[in-house]
Amino acid sequence: MSTPFVARSAQVARLTEALGRARAGTPSLVLLGADAGVGKTRLVREVAERAGADGARVVTGHCVDLGEIGLPYLPFAEALGALHALDPDAVRAVAAARPALARLAGPGTVAPPGDDAADRLQLFEGVVEALAASASPDRPLLLVLEDMHWADASSRDLLRFLVSRLAGQHLLVVVTYRTDDLHRRHPWRPVAAELARHPRSERLLLDPFTEDELRDFTAAVAGAPLPDPLLRRVRERAEGNAYFTEELLEAGADSDALPWTLGDVLRTRVEQLEPAPLRLVQLASAAGRRVDEPLLRAAAGADGDPALAAPGAVERALRDAVAQHVLVVEDGRIAFRHALLAEAVYTDLLPGELGGVHRAYLRALDAEPGVGTAAQRAAHAVRAPDLPVALRASWDAAVQAHRVLAPTEELRHLEVVLRLWDAAPEVAAALPEHRAGVLLRAAGAASRAGAADRAVQLARSALEAPDTPPGERPAVRTMVARHLLGVDDVPTALDEAARAVAELPDAPTPARAWALATYARAAVNAGREDEAEQLAGRAVEIAREVGDAAAESDAMATLALAERLDHAQSARLLAEALERAVGAEDRATELRIRYNLASAHYDVGDLPRAAQASATGVARARALGMSWAPHGVDLHALDAMIRFARGDLSPRAPGPDDDGDVPEFAAALVAAGDLWAAVARGDDDAVGRAQALERWWDRDPLVALLAGGNAVDALTWQGRPAQARELLDRVDAHLRSVWPQMYTGGIRMSALALAATADEAAVRRLAGAAVDDLLADADARLDRAERTAQARRPRPGGMGPEGRAWLARARAEHARARSEAAPALWASTVAEFGYGHAYEEARSRWRWAEALLVAGDRAAATTQAASALAAAQGMGARPLAEAVRDLVRRGRLDVAGVRAQGVDVLTAREAEVLALVAQGLSNRQIGERLFISGKTVSVHVSNVLGKLGASGRTEAVTVAHRRGLLTPRA
Repeated sequence: MSTPFVARSAQVARLTEALGRARAGTPSLVLLGADAGVGKTRLVREVAERAGADGARVVTGHCVDLGEIGLPYLPFAEALGALHALDPDAVRAVAAARPALARLAGPGTVAPPGDDAADRLQLFEGVVEALAASASPDRPLLLVLEDMHWADASSRDLLRFLVSRLAGQHLLVVVTYRTDDLHRRHPWRPVAAELARHPRSERLLLDPFTEDELRDFTAAVAGAPLPDPLLRRVRERAEGNAYFTEELLEAGADSDALPWTLGDVLRTRVEQLEPAPLRLVQLASAAGRRVDEPLLRAAAGADGDPALAAPGAVERALRDAVAQHVLVVEDGRIAFRHALLAEAVYTDLLPGELGGVHRAYLRALDAEPGVGTAAQRAAHAVRAPDLPVALRASWDAAVQAHRVLAPTEELRHLEVVLRLWDAAPEVAAALPEHRAGVLLRAAGAASRAGAADRAVQLARSALEAPDTPPGERPAVRTMVARHLLGVDDVPTALDEAARAVAELPDAPTPARAWALATYARAAVNAGREDEAEQLAGRAVEIAREVGDAAAESDAMATLALAERLDHAQSARLLAEALERAVGAEDRATELRIRYNLASAHYDVGDLPRAAQASATGVARARALGMSWAPHGVDLHALDAMIRFARGDLSPRAPGPDDDGDVPEFAAALVAAGDLWAAVARGDDDAVGRAQALERWWDRDPLVALLAGGNAVDALTWQGRPAQARELLDRVDAHLRSVWPQMYTGGIRMSALALAATADEAAVRRLAGAAVDDLLADADARLDRAERTAQARRPRPGGMGPEGRAWLARARAEHARARSEAAPALWASTVAEFGYGHAYEEARSRWRWAEALLVAGDRAAATTQAASALAAAQGMGARPLAEAVRDLVRRGRLDVAGVRAQGVDVLTAREAEVLALVAQGLSNRQIGERLFISGKTVSVHVSNVLGKLGASGRTEAVTVAHRRGLLTPRA
């Protein structure tokens, strides 16, 4: 199977331009260099295929690694043989005048000419003349010489001569070579440097794939996009190398094993090393891709290998390994040239050798602790193996990771501690925590790292651990409840919190304050606001009495959600709670409060303050290393929604924490939040991205609300209202199964459903079909929205401006479904969204303009359409801008920047065909009606689809209706 060709557009363009200059009589040389496997040959093959299709002649010569002996002129002999097959007359004519050329271009075997300088000159000139004779403006010649780093001395000399004679020929010479083979004394290095200085030459270095290019390449190879975690793993191992990537995918991208074929290729270079550098490279492989030079030197000194024992041996070995391109210096550290090269060396070590290299590191770290870290000591001790040392070092590494706010690493080290607990009981007994305490610390680290499900498992294990003191079990149960809230398991969290409160004595203690605060938080999440207020109030009293500021801040945050407080009171209480949480260094509660504060501002329509609070919260989560913790990831999703509402449709800028191990659920929730802007921008893949998130609906209903709701909107924009309604019903059914029946987000869902219903009703009316079922459905959906608004969730203190705005839109869409213009309803919708929701305000102005046009108020329609178009264009909302322009065209409104006649106006016959398509007729039926062939109808339908930018017949009818190209049947 051929390797897919992706990216490399800049390199293709440069080579194509060079060939174009050759066609015009300006020959040149391109030196194409890259590491092995990056894609030189595939790039050249792609350019050669395009050149051949454009009329050029292409001949290729390959060099072979035959060591010092080599075959003289091998690449030129192969190329001239191919040229002889393409243009025998031209080559024979040159050979007749230059007999020495027959040695290369003849049918016999390759043989060097005599030593006579005249024969050699004749051969060189014959090659140049043969190449020139076979090229012309109509058929320029592309000569490709592959792997010239393996070329013999004669071939290098001939290439230098050829380049010196480049003048007027219609010739492009492309030479490829491996940059990673060029050690300091390599014979190709000075030749390449000399050729690069020639005025007719240019150097082109091919870099590994970028992240986006690798995404495209892996999707092409695998046949489907790789999940982000798998793609990151492939990127880390293959580092953008096309060959390495392909081999990993062939072996299974989710496998950590190194394919034997790839391992053999990588080890070839290492096996050429002398004993001392080979041993140093083996030691380096035990440290991973990179190692600090002092630590490597210390390990080499502690290794005891005779090859490294002599004075200066380590220095010489290091220089040799670098010169042979096995190791490189990166940012002051020693690194393998390729990550997979480190894997190849390490996996080639025998079990006894593995223990030896790791014990060398342990001895070095014992002798010189300053050259490494506790994490490095733990890693080498585990692999040595020295389990007592590994247990203590892993604990020390976990403490260090906690200190530097690295929860993922902290969890990893604590998991090792727990795994080795029974293997080194004396060391375990000397730790400052018993097993249950370690389990709780691990649960906290898991939560901060975004592994909320693992946090629940670890906390439950702590509750069940036999060494947990009975008096501490209620506090452990409280922690279980808090972690359950992190995965939105509110019913179980309520049960555990209630048990914790019941198990504790009715006395003011920090444990009781926390149990009550957690019970209150679970109660408010369950909609039991009165109970939550009482519990939180008592928790605050006890926390203040015992001086536990963290528990106090947590309970205050719950009190701030109480129904009796207005927004100003709630915001003040949250600000006070935030101050206490920060002072107590309770990071989880701090992020929860920051999220609630941003949400509170958003709920009352104060988008500037909401944006400031959410941005600050996201930044703080990143600074704390808690971007993917429960409220950290919620802040990311909320921030995306707020930025969208304010009209910022730019893609989310990746943060530094995106480069690490992003938990799958966290990535899913962030991706769901990104869909707000993606749908508004008109991203073609928005629906597919939303569908890929459906497997996370059960994990968090918020994913269903965001991804599902936005996919419904995207399907409606795409002219697929039936699919939009079907999806919405599935989303709504799922949400009602886990949330209260009258959840506030249901008002938006009803409005989106009504919009799709109105579009579908319009399509049916165009076809003369019945719409009674759609009207009944519209009535039911509006009734549901009205009843939800009456329920006034989530805060009976009154719906916020967003809820009121969506209810106004639901009423207006209901009127549109009934084919009523209702400009007053759309004016009300615009006014309601005027609190700052720039996108929905602009969309509602579009519908208002449409309603005004139907009502006959052209002047007002023009004003609203112009305002909607300016807003849509300013935001980059492509579907909305196109819809407004369509309205302006069909209404013949005078709006700046919109031409009265679009390029997609249908011919009379196309309009007739489209009208019959709208009635549901097949191509054959349309042909019979219009007395034309079905094939002709198919051509007209294809033209209509192209002009309307539609992917199918239903979408074409919807778009045509929106553009005023169809009139409903009487």
